[in-house]
Amino acid sequence: MTQRRVHRAGAWAAALLLAGVSVVVGCRAADSDGITPVPQLLAFLPWLTVPTAAALLLALLSRWRTGLLWGVVALGALAWYMEPYGKDADARGAPVSGIRVLASNVQFGHGTDALIDAIAEHEPDLVFVEECDYACQDALAADTLKTAYPYRQAVRADGSEGSLILSTFPLKAAPAVPGTMGMPGATANVRGHAVRLQLAHPMPPLPRQTGLWRRELGRLRDFAAADPAAATILAGDFNATQDHAAFRHILDAGRLRDAAALTGHARTPSWPSSAPPPLGTQIDHVLVSAQFSAEKTRFLTLRDTDHRALLVDLTLHQFSPDSSPSGA
Repeated sequence: MTQRRVHRAGAWAAALLLAGVSVVVGCRAADSDGITPVPQLLAFLPWLTVPTAAALLLALLSRWRTGLLWGVVALGALAWYMEPYGKDADARGAPVSGIRVLASNVQFGHGTDALIDAIAEHEPDLVFVEECDYACQDALAADTLKTAYPYRQAVRADGSEGSLILSTFPLKAAPAVPGTMGMPGATANVRGHAVRLQLAHPMPPLPRQTGLWRRELGRLRDFAAADPAAATILAGDFNATQDHAAFRHILDAGRLRDAAALTGHARTPSWPSSAPPPLGTQIDHVLVSAQFSAEKTRFLTLRDTDHRALLVDLTLHQFSPDSSPSGA
């Protein structure tokens, strides 16, 4: 094969890589999740730097100037979108109460024992549990936990459809968000202040089911938008990252902020837990309204589940409309 043919083959390979990356980045720029495989690739958007860098190397070796420029632009766009999304201003007003939140997907109940150990060790005030089947919910209703968490709201179901909110604060039942998997809601009384609680667990963006994934994320967006001035905690397995338009629309509609991003962990992966950091992606989130500041976020690796749990230390602040934080 002549050198000219080698250069041509390298240029074609670079073009194919850059075309694929550009489609995904273009959808991100257009605030769209596109069609399969774009939603799946958006979940791993930072890792598109790998094929982009490979394309740049191929373009360099092939002496393809257009490809070099194309690759630099693609890398720049990826770097831009890797920045945390949403508001990052601190909450104002006098502190009312500290609240420790634990959110965990226990994978069909398999990680229940590890979750119970984590609850005993970290003593959260609120626990959001996804994929908590009948056995999981029964275990979390044992005498010791029932005493520590006398208030709870659940969708009792088997397999991935069961879910549960545990609370040390009094709860008032609220309508669940409709979904294939259970998404219970409640209103907590935190030292006389009402806080909306909502567990998130929409379907994942499986091929041929991205429409269902969008609809269920849209219902969470509707919940967030229903009362954006209220103190709100929306937590769980969103099966979406900040690079998905459907997830960003939840943040924007409810004026919510991601606690992990507020504490410098915008890209810390939560799934799959078997992948060593920084591999993986962050699809588990604790979203909070402007009445909250976030002090610390930890990602806990629990045995027998494919998700890392999120442990977030929050502070609820006295809130008035003119103290709403502003940010980019």
